[in-house]
Amino acid sequence: MGGNRRMEALLRTATRDDAERITEIYLTSRKRFLPYAPLPHTDDAVRSWVREYLVPTGNVTVAVVDGTVLGFLGISRDASYGWIDHLYLDPGAVGMGLGSLLVTEAKAQLQRPIRLYTFQANHGARRFYKRHGFREIEFSDGASNEEKTPDVLLELS
Repeated sequence: MGGNRRMEALLRTATRDDAERITEIYLTSRKRFLPYAPLPHTDDAVRSWVREYLVPTGNVTVAVVDGTVLGFLGISRDASYGWIDHLYLDPGAVGMGLGSLLVTEAKAQLQRPIRLYTFQANHGARRFYKRHGFREIEFSDGASNEEKTPDVLLELS
């Protein structure tokens, strides 16, 4: 499915039936694109977390192409910021415009400022978010994240 062609995608709120596919995308994407950031939880623990916590929040949007979930967005809000907590694509769907579609959805659902974290070594994500207007505002050594991997805080004002 790879390449640079754009796809027609349906965005919808994730349901419990999507939990397994969301887990598969998350684990596959993390292992493929973020090998320097070890997963702090087992695959089964991630599966349970997606099914029992993440999807039931109602704050997860999936991108569906030809009946298959190829990406997902998880957002949240606190008193000061909107947050993009998760944005993952099936590795075969990268470069098809789905990530941009999901960021646009986050911008529509969240009030600014919108923040997110990514790993410093994730240069592709850093370029992607900069193209969407985010700016890097703070760097850390990773001591406060589960992976203990240096990260960067980005913001869209």
